[in-house]
Amino acid sequence: MKQNWWKEAVVYQIYPRSFCDSNGDGIGDLRGIISKLDYLKDLGVNVIWLCPVYKSPNDDNGYDISDYYDIMDEFGTLSDWEEMLSDIHKRGMKLIMDLVVNHSSDEHKWFKESRSSKNNEKRDYYIWKKGKDGREPSNWTSFFTPSAWEYDDKTGEYYLHLFSKKQPDLNWENPKLREEIFTMMKWWLQKGIDGFRMDVINCISKVEGYPSVPSQDSGYKWGGEYFINGPRVHEYLQEMNRKVLSKHDIMTVGETPDVNVDDAALYTAEERNELNMVFQFELMGIDSGESGKWELKPWKLTDFKNIIKKWQLGLENNGWNSLFLNNHDQPRMVSRFGDDKKYRNESAKMLGTLVHTLQGTPYIYQGEEIGMTNIKFKSIEEYKDIETINYYNEVLKNGDKDVNHIMESIYSKGRDNARTPMQWNDEENAGFTFGEPWIKVNPNYKEINVKNEEEDKDSVLNYYKKLIKLRKENPVLIYGKFIPVMEQDEEVFSYIREMGNEKILVILNFKGKDVDFVLPEGIKISEEGLLISNYENHDEKLKPYEARVYKI
Repeated sequence: MKQNWWKEAVVYQIYPRSFCDSNGDGIGDLRGIISKLDYLKDLGVNVIWLCPVYKSPNDDNGYDISDYYDIMDEFGTLSDWEEMLSDIHKRGMKLIMDLVVNHSSDEHKWFKESRSSKNNEKRDYYIWKKGKDGREPSNWTSFFTPSAWEYDDKTGEYYLHLFSKKQPDLNWENPKLREEIFTMMKWWLQKGIDGFRMDVINCISKVEGYPSVPSQDSGYKWGGEYFINGPRVHEYLQEMNRKVLSKHDIMTVGETPDVNVDDAALYTAEERNELNMVFQFELMGIDSGESGKWELKPWKLTDFKNIIKKWQLGLENNGWNSLFLNNHDQPRMVSRFGDDKKYRNESAKMLGTLVHTLQGTPYIYQGEEIGMTNIKFKSIEEYKDIETINYYNEVLKNGDKDVNHIMESIYSKGRDNARTPMQWNDEENAGFTFGEPWIKVNPNYKEINVKNEEEDKDSVLNYYKKLIKLRKENPVLIYGKFIPVMEQDEEVFSYIREMGNEKILVILNFKGKDVDFVLPEGIKISEEGLLISNYENHDEKLKPYEARVYKI
């Protein structure tokens, strides 16, 4: 297998608004990030992925960009950003920036021109259509709103927005628009960044004509088949690679909802010259019912293992995996897949062990390394996320469910679970700000914070440092084959990583109780071969959420 620096990297994702506030306005900023770079260096990560910091009216927390060449006032200035990049590089770390080019903000100068008249030269930078029979051009629903189309009085046409109505979709069919995007990417690469995480990049190509989803009723319908993995998406990415990406030794990761293993191989196979890796969300859908993420469904460990096995084996010589169990759009992993109360410490370490011992590039989401948990705000007024608020209002309006039922879904799946401020210490506002935080701090910050964990040798934080070091010292954990064992077990997840004569065995108890485990014939383990564990003493039984990694 070809070796690359981005395969050997450990990535730390920063959500700037919630990371560290340097000036007391309650919003995290670039100078706050600069002040914590030594913390990240000490953790052992070597790539920082920064969620969007560009100019934005903040309808969707920075994913609605009004100027791709400037920094959001709340976060600082371009010179602050340049200083941050320089300080990251001085510490031997790299920076990847978010690239949000499926859509822009409706306050971007391109869109202002585009909506000004049907004859404007930028009209075709966006997707405008006439209505049909007094309604929208098609019956697509968006990710955030009932309809994916918004009527604009000025020119009497509708524009497409797969997300908020303040996030109009860019028209990638237009070669001039593509050149504008490539020019912008080159500008940031010339500034010295080390790559891009590409927001919903597999949505940039839509089926010609934007047809309606066949339906017997007049309601809005999910039209993903018409705008996810669309007909020209690979052509566009190969053009981007040819004109921009291939000119630099950088890391690229595409956010790609609704891809299967074969799709992902098309995006990431080396000879296709598109992307290094993608984020896929099959595992993130394991607890979602038929109607989507807000419908909660119990999950089984065998299903969880089968999804991981499918992706580990499917991309083994055919691409590369991104490894994550949470991010800025997902609930906290310890609350979702572990136990955020009695066994928070143990289950956070166990889940971290999984992520750092699979084949692929691991991503740590800020606060994961100290075992931060989901939040339960008292009322919808305390939530900030547009997707959550739209869901609440829509369901309430339809009268389908009562408030308590809606709030249960939000407590489990709402994106604000990941967006509460980083918990640095046990002082007011968890040391995140000396002002009023933009979103409330999780009240458990008195116990769960960086300062406490730095001082406790058995903390989640200190365990993560050991995990990252272990991965760097054992290339078999990066490049080795994945061999599942005990596949039908509903309590224990176990597998071998193998490269040449080297073999490492991973054993993970996913239950909050003692569990028997019997190793398959021919596998022998010894205490001398133990590389890492989240318990000091080891018995024949596995303790609740126990993790062990052995050299065999």
